[in-house]
Formats: sequence, structure tokens, C-alpha cells
Amino acid sequence: MFFGIPIASFVFIHTLITLVAIVSGLVMLSGMLSGGRRGSATHTVFLLFSVLTAITGFMIQVKPVTPAVILGVLLSVLLIIALAARYLFGLRGAWRSIYVVTAVAALYFNCFVLVVQSFQKVPALHAIAPGVPPAGPVFGATQGVVLIAFVVAGFLAVRRFRPSY
Repeated sequence: MFFGIPIASFVFIHTLITLVAIVSGLVMLSGMLSGGRRGSATHTVFLLFSVLTAITGFMIQVKPVTPAVILGVLLSVLLIIALAARYLFGLRGAWRSIYVVTAVAALYFNCFVLVVQSFQKVPALHAIAPGVPPAGPVFGATQGVVLIAFVVAGFLAVRRFRPSY
């Protein structure tokens, strides 16, 4: 039980928070790729829900240290840097690029976990890449495609993102 909430319900809430972070992050990335002339609300929602994802993830598990915990620490570091770049340094100078790289990397980590969880929880995917964590060429190829997509999108976002706020 967490704060009187059964663990299964808490994990469900964590999952919903993470899905909001991913969807808002994809919208944010789309805006960055189109130049970033849109408002900043999507960036704020992405950052807020990504921070909540990290916090609730640590509430679910901290010990033993697992790859998920290490990924949570990396996500937290990226979010701290992204928040500093955006709110302390106002995306001025190199901080614009630092923000884009850290925000896109944080979104990638959320999507990486989404792929892992999908292969663990969706029966059809689990059948082609069994195991916890999933393994095999299909799983590896899927994660490789996701990584390449984010590297390309991040590179383009650094070049195109010019916020007007």
C-alpha cells in the first residue's frame, strides 16, 4: 500500500502518468521539429508528467537496484538539466540545444520503457520475444528502430527548434 492506495492501483496510476508524459512528449517533439513557434504548455506538461513518472517509479521500487532503477536515475538527471535549461537559463545560447537534447533523451527513455513493457504485457509481442526482460532479435530490432528514430528526430529538433517564448 502507498498512501492507502493498493500497489496495483498505484502502478496503474504510474502507468497513466507515464502515458501522459509520452503523448505530451511526442506532441512537444513534433512542435520542436516544426520550429517550436507554438506555446510552451506542452513542454510544461511533458516535463511535469515526466518528473511525476520518475517520482512514482521510485516509490514503486528503489531496492534492489535494477536496470529500471538505473534508468529512473538517468531520467531524473536528464529532467533536472532540462528544467534548468528551460526555467533557469531561459533556453538562451547553448541552453536551447541542451534543453532539446535532454528533453528528447528523457522522452526516449520513457518510450524505451514503453517498448519493454509492451513486450512483457502484450501476449502477441511476448510470444515473439519472451523473457523478463524481453530478449531476441525482434525486441532488439524494435528498440534499435526506436533509438534511431529518436536520434534523427533529436538532431533535427536541435537544428529547427527556435522558441518564440
